[in-house]
Amino acid sequence: MTETTLEMARAEIDPEAACPIAPVVDIVFSRWTTPILWALNEYGRQRFVELERRITSITPKVLTQRLRQLERDGLVVRTYHPEVPPRVEYEISELGRSLAPLFASLAEWAAGNLEKVERARQDYDGREPLPGRRA
Repeated sequence: MTETTLEMARAEIDPEAACPIAPVVDIVFSRWTTPILWALNEYGRQRFVELERRITSITPKVLTQRLRQLERDGLVVRTYHPEVPPRVEYEISELGRSLAPLFASLAEWAAGNLEKVERARQDYDGREPLPGRRA
């Protein structure tokens, strides 16, 4: 295979075919999605205000957007209770709950490796820049 043919073949590869988990990463690991799913999985059904309290740095607007997207993706169930005042609760769906083993594995990986990542970053940041590379 010539260099040009190889370059053309690489250009034609569908990114999702090259990395089949890419769509899952886009759905599950977008900003704020993981903390929301984690909170719903760990603490069960919650109202909007309860989620706001648990995820302190999220804005109400962003929480609303993420909850809608998670509901659309089938990972969260929204239940409206026509009471006075109206009550809305969110809970993780069965589909969302199926991510629990993945989250547990990631939490285990984080516990065993985040210090190593931090050390690697410090080592990298402390070394001399390579010739031709900006600091």
